[in-house]
Amino acid sequence: MPTTETSQKAVILASFLILSAEASFAGVSALVKFISQDQPFEQLVFFRNLTAFLVLLPWLWRKGASSLKTTRLGLHLVRAAAGITAMYLFFYAIATIPLAQATLVLLLSPFLIPVIGWLWLKDYVARQTWLAIALGFVGVFIFLDPMNSELSPVIAVAFLAAALAAFTKTVIRRMSSTESASKIVFYFSALATIASGIPLLWLWEPIPSHHWFGVLAMGLLAVYGQLAMTKAFSIAPPAKVGVFTYSSVIFAALLGFWLFNEALAWHMLWGALIIFVAGYFAIRSRRKS
Repeated sequence: MPTTETSQKAVILASFLILSAEASFAGVSALVKFISQDQPFEQLVFFRNLTAFLVLLPWLWRKGASSLKTTRLGLHLVRAAAGITAMYLFFYAIATIPLAQATLVLLLSPFLIPVIGWLWLKDYVARQTWLAIALGFVGVFIFLDPMNSELSPVIAVAFLAAALAAFTKTVIRRMSSTESASKIVFYFSALATIASGIPLLWLWEPIPSHHWFGVLAMGLLAVYGQLAMTKAFSIAPPAKVGVFTYSSVIFAALLGFWLFNEALAWHMLWGALIIFVAGYFAIRSRRKS
């Protein structure tokens, strides 16, 4: 009985951590949308990466420079290039289209990972997973309601960001046989900070004092979200709590309505529910595989 109790408590705690992480990520998106009205979104990408890098510096100090030795530098560079491009595209989409739409399209990323693994790594994909992927796309179609709504072409930019994000996860899996998770995260943070700092040599604009709090909050929320998500999946199995990662679209829709007067409609709710169901079945089928 105590073991079951502990397990239930772990699932409840992990679920809360994931929900708080997704709320934090939605908060980051809202801050990006708000601040990018006055500042180039490229600056926000840089500060997002810089904050994560600074948080990782104590790890480097503790482990020492020898812990950075790698035989997979090429894959680290590929992962960094794809990841930073995805971040630029997603931040641009956030600044341009409604928060909920940008967040929803990015949620296609988990459904694209098995497809990329199948094409690149020749992974086996179960029939249930293919059905979950198809259901996920149906949910997105219903949420966006293209038959009755005029959609921005920037939706395609968000989809490309989702595809690149899925590709980076596949690259991480390829590296994980020889590279530790902390080393993978560190290389990405360092390379992304350097890469996103270069465009600021000609794009930099002074940041007004009233925006610095938002820039700092954006970085801290992003770091908290990553830490909370990591902790959640370390104490509870993804099959039980992973579906809560799709809650970000609900938080984004509410923030978009509250802060930017973006429309809410019933088809958005039905589409989000279908994506929740598709995500649940995708996670369950991967667990069985």
